[in-house]
Amino acid sequence: MTSSMHTSSRTVPSRSRETATFPLRVAAVDTGSNAIRFLAMEFRDANRMEVLASERVPVRLGHQVFVNGRLAAETMDAAVKAFVSFRDQMDALEIRHLRAVATSAVREARNGALLVERIHRDSGIRLEIITGSEEARLVHLAVGSRIDLTGGQWIMADLGGGSVEVSLVDDSGMLWTESHTMGSVRLLEELSSVDQNPGQFQRLLQEYVAVLRIPAPARYWEPSGFIATGGNIEALAKLTAAQPDDRGVSSVPIDDLQSAIELLSRLSYRDRMERLDLREDRADVILPAGMVYLRLAELCGAKTILVPHVGVKEGILLDLVQDLTAHESHEEKQESQLTQAAVALGRRYMFDEPHGLHVARLALSLFDQLRDLHGLDGEDRLLLKVAAILHDVGTFVSFKKHHKHSLYIVSRSELPGLSSEDMLVAANVARYHRKSSPAPHHHDYMRLPATARVRVDQMAALLRLADALDRQRRQSVQAVTATARGLELHLQTSGTGDLLLERWAVTQRKNLFEEIYGLKVMVF
Repeated sequence: MTSSMHTSSRTVPSRSRETATFPLRVAAVDTGSNAIRFLAMEFRDANRMEVLASERVPVRLGHQVFVNGRLAAETMDAAVKAFVSFRDQMDALEIRHLRAVATSAVREARNGALLVERIHRDSGIRLEIITGSEEARLVHLAVGSRIDLTGGQWIMADLGGGSVEVSLVDDSGMLWTESHTMGSVRLLEELSSVDQNPGQFQRLLQEYVAVLRIPAPARYWEPSGFIATGGNIEALAKLTAAQPDDRGVSSVPIDDLQSAIELLSRLSYRDRMERLDLREDRADVILPAGMVYLRLAELCGAKTILVPHVGVKEGILLDLVQDLTAHESHEEKQESQLTQAAVALGRRYMFDEPHGLHVARLALSLFDQLRDLHGLDGEDRLLLKVAAILHDVGTFVSFKKHHKHSLYIVSRSELPGLSSEDMLVAANVARYHRKSSPAPHHHDYMRLPATARVRVDQMAALLRLADALDRQRRQSVQAVTATARGLELHLQTSGTGDLLLERWAVTQRKNLFEEIYGLKVMVF
């Protein structure tokens, strides 16, 4: 489709890698299923900030996606127009640092890539489609700026138009997270087509949201509290007259939420706008949203819901500022976040954490020492680390064939910042830490492009050696020195004990390395 808007030759970077100093102007765009939100702020320092511009554009991208899987032409036109406006505002405010993200509607749309292309062509802004886990990470960052999460573990729910991300969090990060395709717009689109009166609609909603579950660890002890984010819970907090405290956090008693739901269920769409002063694009989705929040609150036994009045866009800005001003590099920060997320995923499957982390350390040591041999880059290093940490998660299903179970679990999971192909690469590397080598009849291996399969071969060969070096799962090998000498690779191990079993294990696992790299492995 040809756009009637002008095409910009200037590109606004989606995420800056350069270092900046305060004062610092940054902007964020959250492209949700029910609306597109733009926020620009100036940070005087890490804790003092001022809003320069804030706009919510009521473009319901999820309207057709959740029915027929495609973004409607008119909503794409409206979205592109909004992004051109955001670009103009950033130019006027002299803002150079921006991150724009899209969530479930664009993520699921078969023509989502077309919208991304049109936005970049007409506005110069690169729209990044993020996973549910990355969305939850950004929300957690924003929530931590309003609520002190120290010393406890909290259930956090971020409800958008297309999905709800439910997480178990503490002050260090997310311990567990899961994305459910049960957003407010999706519920409205899927259920409102049924001919029924308001009472029947509410009962149908109750039955539909009953399948929601909370993070498994929260079932074994009482969470410190329940935190909810999203435009609908903020509107519900206003309806219940819950006033924000000095940190901007509202407390909504569950009884008050229940009363608000009962009131909304008795009112028509028009009455909700006229009597409750709700926006047109809020009045129809607020009841489904309220039902989801109530269900989650009941599951974790909460008597009160904390509403911090922040979300994805605030998390983006805080993340950007940290990236631009932190002493650690972006790559170091990305590795730290990814390690934390991989460990959280492993804990969900009760993995051997010390073993996974130790194997990852040994695998990365081999990777770094043999860079001239394998020629892989920093992104591959991250994928190797993820695969090494999670290589044994399949034992949660069964020790027998656990490498194949690991492939299944990792390939169907999400980690912040990694694409579905990244996860498939990491899953295949984990799968080949033992047993057979990669082969043309392995379906999940052949799903990858040829270049990615070569990378899997190279990384899996390193992982096999690293896993063998912790054969007893006692972390006895503290260090390994790898030296290529002619047609041989010499591995010099050091640690506690005689390390006889570990050296023997290397001789049993070295075949893939020798096949891929053409060097005979000698271990000392």
